[in-house]
Amino acid sequence: MSYRAINDNLYPEGTLVRANVNPAQQLVIVKYLQRIYYCVVVGSEHEKQKAYFERELTPADSFKK
Repeated sequence: MSYRAINDNLYPEGTLVRANVNPAQQLVIVKYLQRIYYCVVVGSEHEKQKAYFERELTPADSFKK
C-alpha cells in the first residue's frame, strides 16, 4: 500500500520562499509531493530542483536584512 498525503501544504505552488539554511537566496515552489516542497532558485529555473520540508522554509516577504 502506498502512502498518499492529503493536500495540506502551507505554501501553494508558485510561492516565493527562502530556505532557513540560506535565507539570502530566494526560491520558488515548483511542486509539492508527499509533504516535500520541490523548489528552484529564482532566475535559475533550469537548474536542479531542491527538496525541503515545510519546517525548513520561510515566506520570502518575512526576510529582514
